[in-house]
Amino acid sequence: MHLHFNSFDAVQLKQTIMDKEKQSVKLDELSIRFSGDSGDGMQLSGTLFSEASALFGNSVSTFPDYPSEIRAPQGTIGGVSGFQLQIGSKKVNTPGDYCDVLVAMNPAALKTNAKWLKVGATIIVDSDSFNEKGYQRANYSTDDPIKELKLEDYKVIFAPISTLTKESLKETDLDNKSIARSKNMFALGMVYYMFERPLNFTEHFFEEKFKTKPRVIDANKKVLRDGYNYASNIQAIANTYHIPPAKNMKKGLYRTISGNVATAWGLIAASEKSKLPLFCGSYPITPATDILIELANRKDLGVKTLQVEDEIAGICTAIGASYAGNLAVTTTSGPGLSLKTEAIGLAVMTELPLVIVDVQRGGPSTGLPTKTEQSDLMQALFGRNGEAPVAVVAASTSSNCFDWAFNAAKIALEHMTPVILLTDGYLANGSEPWLIPSMKDYPEIKPPYVPEGTNPYYPYERDPERLARRWAIPGQKGFEHRVGGLEKDFIKGSVSHDPMNHQKMVDIREAKIERIKEFIPLQEVYGDQEGELLVVGWGGTYGHLLTAVQELREQNKSISLCHFNYIKPLPKNTHDIFKRFKKILVCELNLGQLANYLRMRLQEFNYLQYNKVQGLPFTVVELKEKFNQILEGK
Repeated sequence: MHLHFNSFDAVQLKQTIMDKEKQSVKLDELSIRFSGDSGDGMQLSGTLFSEASALFGNSVSTFPDYPSEIRAPQGTIGGVSGFQLQIGSKKVNTPGDYCDVLVAMNPAALKTNAKWLKVGATIIVDSDSFNEKGYQRANYSTDDPIKELKLEDYKVIFAPISTLTKESLKETDLDNKSIARSKNMFALGMVYYMFERPLNFTEHFFEEKFKTKPRVIDANKKVLRDGYNYASNIQAIANTYHIPPAKNMKKGLYRTISGNVATAWGLIAASEKSKLPLFCGSYPITPATDILIELANRKDLGVKTLQVEDEIAGICTAIGASYAGNLAVTTTSGPGLSLKTEAIGLAVMTELPLVIVDVQRGGPSTGLPTKTEQSDLMQALFGRNGEAPVAVVAASTSSNCFDWAFNAAKIALEHMTPVILLTDGYLANGSEPWLIPSMKDYPEIKPPYVPEGTNPYYPYERDPERLARRWAIPGQKGFEHRVGGLEKDFIKGSVSHDPMNHQKMVDIREAKIERIKEFIPLQEVYGDQEGELLVVGWGGTYGHLLTAVQELREQNKSISLCHFNYIKPLPKNTHDIFKRFKKILVCELNLGQLANYLRMRLQEFNYLQYNKVQGLPFTVVELKEKFNQILEGK
């Protein structure tokens, strides 16, 4: 179905008449994808729509999809930027596999995203960009993209968005470039009308962002409203759609939060609960940079940040800050974690608390900087010279990056060890509503300081419960001691080359990490506690795995989910869980790293694998298909 509208005069009926003819259709959930060139403002459009929906009361899950090139040639496939979100009247755990509505600002965006459309989806395109030049840049073989992409059965609305934006803002004093950049707001206004979103939330955003530029505020408001009114006046949009506020969400104060911002705030919370200053030494790297930026913006909370010249300098400054008595953090992604490995070994040898945040991306090497993957697990577990054990934990949703940053800091400080916190690009850039917690609900963090008056002081004398050495901060009289990368005497901390001492220290460092399992919660299982199939996952795959398992359980399938956040050490009831299921399927966005780790730790079980390494999250559809195959014995 092709629907063309070339001006505000294309439709003769008045809005009041149209509104009477149109019906509001109630939906439980809906997925929308905004897509265009990286300069078309699709990320902002998606963010504003998701925030308006969250403030309206919907559950929201988002998936920004950036091109790997900073600025590919305009109109090409390589430069397409997307933002998908799902909103619902009940808890949604994913941004949706496929979209109900696609906004495509050029032919390349349509071509890239055609495969992600639900059957019968609505497509809104900027018809001004659908011309011979646009088709050539996107490598179409014909001048009929609808036929070429086999979209004849979809509802395609060709709206001259660029032209109408110019018409809307012709009376303003904005330059042509600024006017052209405003077309995303016209498209957003159309989508707001379709889904009955209020405009006031976004208009307030304009007022805050451009508070010193009233003309820009007025221009953005006008083009947003004109897009809204245009959609209300065209027959192509026969109905509007209403997604009621979610009813099953806990009461409280919410805000939309991304994984990177949640990580930063979780670290700040740990700083407050430990009564230690927070220091972050980092080198900018995609997709982790926003953590450093957010921390740098919180000088008002006493946060200290240092942007350094490379990854090695970043972690070394953090180790120095830890030695000086700070909650020390360094942030990175896979390539940077590789460069930090020797310094992580130094932190292991000196037994200083340190949080290393690894926001995983597609690899190896530079790989796919803006795409998601879970391929750093083995590097986190074993990627250092010598026997250099560290604790490894993983966040599982964008919002619980807050909790896992807090937990990582708590483990590091109370057990005197480096901790690697694994997130990924999907969690880092995605966002969802976050129930703002009360800090009184979080436990105090109590590092094992050397008691005042201790005499004599031995640097490697340990807490018998945790095996953590006592922490002496420089400047404390009588607690002077050596640190460094050479092996230390197991009590006095002086340099030691004794073979038996080395054996003892290696054993103690490993035992200290394993002892952490005595201080963490037992692993939980979603669903029946025994049965046919146990799905095992970790990290950012949680939302998709949970949704797939939930939907199959609604069909009375014998399937449960065990999703790990504590990876080294594993929770102490892991073996007891596994033995209660006939089959275990480990699902990961890598070639089987957790499965291989489980084979090392719990060898008596047979681990089936389902792996995907495409720079994309799982889809619920493909997971359900795989789960059904195993349940049916195929």
